[in-house]
Amino acid sequence: MVWVIAVICVFAVIIIAKGAKIVPQAKVIIVERLGKYHCTLQSGFNIIVPIIDKPRKMETRVMKQLYDGRKIMVTTEQTFIDLRETVHDFPKQNVITKDNVVIEIDAILYYQITDPFKAMYEISNLPDAIEKLAKTTLRNIIGNMDLDHTLSSRDDINSKMTEILDEATDKWGVKVNRVEIQDINPPQDIKNAMEKQMRAERDKRAAILTAEADKQSKILESEGEKQKNINYAAGMKESNILEAEGQAQAKIKVATAEAESIRLIADAIKDTKMDPAQYLIALKYIETLASITSGKDNKVVYMPYEASGILGSVGSIQEMFKNLPK
Repeated sequence: MVWVIAVICVFAVIIIAKGAKIVPQAKVIIVERLGKYHCTLQSGFNIIVPIIDKPRKMETRVMKQLYDGRKIMVTTEQTFIDLRETVHDFPKQNVITKDNVVIEIDAILYYQITDPFKAMYEISNLPDAIEKLAKTTLRNIIGNMDLDHTLSSRDDINSKMTEILDEATDKWGVKVNRVEIQDINPPQDIKNAMEKQMRAERDKRAAILTAEADKQSKILESEGEKQKNINYAAGMKESNILEAEGQAQAKIKVATAEAESIRLIADAIKDTKMDPAQYLIALKYIETLASITSGKDNKVVYMPYEASGILGSVGSIQEMFKNLPK
C-alpha cells in the first residue's frame, strides 16, 4: 500500500512538473491540445495539462561555430518563439546585373515576429522562407540595374528590399525592419578594368586641373602685363605732360626775360637814332658767327648773304655806346 501511494505521489510530481511551464521574457510558447491550437503562453509561470496539451516547436536557425573556427547556420527546433529582433545572415550569392555581369553579394536582414500564431501556422519553415524570398527579391532588383548603378546605389537596394520583404512577410506575422548589403564583389577582371578606368579618370582630372592652372596662370600673367603696360603708359603720359608743362613754363620764362631785355634795350637806346630791332639782329648775327667759327681749324665755310649790311650795324652799335650818357 505504501509503495502504491509513493508511486502515485511520484507520478503526480512528474505530471505537475510536466504541466508547469516558465516562459522567459520576450518569448512565447504555442500550445496545442490534442493536435489543435489551444493557447499562447506568455512570459512568466504557466500551467498546462500534461499529455493532452503539448507545446508546438518552431524551426529556427542559430549560428554554430565548428572546431576549425568556421561559423555555420544550423536549423533547429525550439519550443520558445523569440519575439525579439532577429539577425539573419544568409550565405553569399551570385547575381547577374542588367549588363550581364556576375557579381557576388553578401546581405543581411533584420526581422521580428509580431504574430506568433501566423508565424507558426502560415508558413512551414519561417527562416528558410525568409531567406529564399530575400534571395529572389535581390536577384530581381539587381537584374534591373547595371554594374555601376549597383555599386553606387546600396541605399536604394536596401530600401527596395526592405519594402518588398516587409509587405510579403506580413501574412506570416513577421516584420522586416531593414536589409543591409554588406559587400558586393565583382569578378577579378571587372575589378582590374574598374581600377584602370579609375586610374585613367584620375589622370584625366589631373590633366584638366593642370590645364586649368596653366590657363589661369597665363590669364593672370597677361592681366599683370596689361596692367604693367597701362601703368607704364599712364606714367609716360604724366611724364610727358609734366615735361611739356615744364618746357612751356621755361619758354614763357625765356620769352618774358627776352621781352624784359628788349624793353631795357629800347629804354637804353631811345635817345639815340638807332633802331632797337636792328640792334638785336646784329647781336644774333654776332652769336651766329661765334658758333660758325667754333668748328675745326676755325674756318668759315660760307658767309650769309647781305652780311656786310649787318656788319655795318656793328659799327652803329659802337657809335651807340659812345653816345650813351656816362
